[in-house]
Amino acid sequence: MPLLDDISTYFVRPAPDDPRLSRAIEGVDQYGHPVTTSVIEERPLTIYLNAQEIVTAMTIGDYPEYLAVGFLKNQGMLKPNDVITDVEFDEELDVVVVRTEADTNYEDKLKKKTRTSGCAVGTVFGDMMEGLDSVQLAAEPIRTSWIYHLSHQINRTPSLYLETGAIHGTVLCENDRPLVYMEDVGRHNAVDKISGWMHLNNVSPDNKLLYTTGRLTSEMVIKTALMGIPALVSRSGFTAWGVDIAQQVGLTLIGRMRGRKFVCLSGASRLVYDADPESVPEEDKKHRRKSASDD
Repeated sequence: MPLLDDISTYFVRPAPDDPRLSRAIEGVDQYGHPVTTSVIEERPLTIYLNAQEIVTAMTIGDYPEYLAVGFLKNQGMLKPNDVITDVEFDEELDVVVVRTEADTNYEDKLKKKTRTSGCAVGTVFGDMMEGLDSVQLAAEPIRTSWIYHLSHQINRTPSLYLETGAIHGTVLCENDRPLVYMEDVGRHNAVDKISGWMHLNNVSPDNKLLYTTGRLTSEMVIKTALMGIPALVSRSGFTAWGVDIAQQVGLTLIGRMRGRKFVCLSGASRLVYDADPESVPEEDKKHRRKSASDD
């Protein structure tokens, strides 16, 4: 099965050469020899919905408008019928204000906070499971040739992870095409950026899947399901609650996707085995990311 290193399919992809996102720092190695290494930047971003301050998130600072809209949408603070009139980013203050036609007030919801297992201290507000009962995900078939191709192509796409580490990536895909590749210090931020991009560009979740480098936690599964995306694939492992929720909502959940290996713990009946695993090349060390046990 030919696997091509084509990055032309991306609408959005990482910018590892952007000087705003990382910087070189001098240090020493295990032998005491001087080394210079690239380190990811991390900065606060405060998100407002109209006049109300919602949260301050730690982020790498790219695509703040997508992050703000996606976060509010995934927290249930932007409803499907809400009309966004403006999204303003103040670079000096590190503030994004999302404005809507209708007035909003989430004072009660802000009093309920759940700290998640996400890196960079993820936080969600209110009822995490709210809205899941009404989720009806499409029973889309997933071809194993697609996920092998996606894994190969995504892991060879120039990225901040390959330059600096200490970061997670999430990719919106359609069949075997990666479309939008977002990175951040927290995997939840990367997902929110994709959600915001989809919302502001009126992109349907039909025939889509998410590929992520992070663990398949309850938060990741819930966000994917609420976005209407029927499949979630990860290089890392699972949490039991994440699997339970995926099975409840009918989300195809594939983890430990490395080289020719993967494990599917939800939606296995939708897999179409159209690729021989023995024909898939193993990952070489140059493009190998951390395993599930290291996440």
